[in-house]
Amino acid sequence: MSLFPATFLIMFVLSLLGLTFYRVHLLSALLCLEGLMLTLFISFSLWLLKFNALAFSISPMILITFSACEASLGLSLLIATIRSHGKDHLQNMNMLQC
Repeated sequence: MSLFPATFLIMFVLSLLGLTFYRVHLLSALLCLEGLMLTLFISFSLWLLKFNALAFSISPMILITFSACEASLGLSLLIATIRSHGKDHLQNMNMLQC
């Protein structure tokens, strides 16, 4: 395995492990999700450049657009949670309660 795919695989796995094990704060979970999306965007873009697939060149832009929408929704949820609960601890929030 060459250096670039191994690097992106390690980045993806570390972000996934961070999302799995360090879910104390909502902000840390959102940052791990952003790391996952950034890794997918970069690896997908490099894969398209490697195989010279110009027909699918819009796909990474769609992925980064969805990632930006996910980030804005996550930050708005973070602000709403902090305003209503006073903190962003995930263990103290009951998601079934209004």
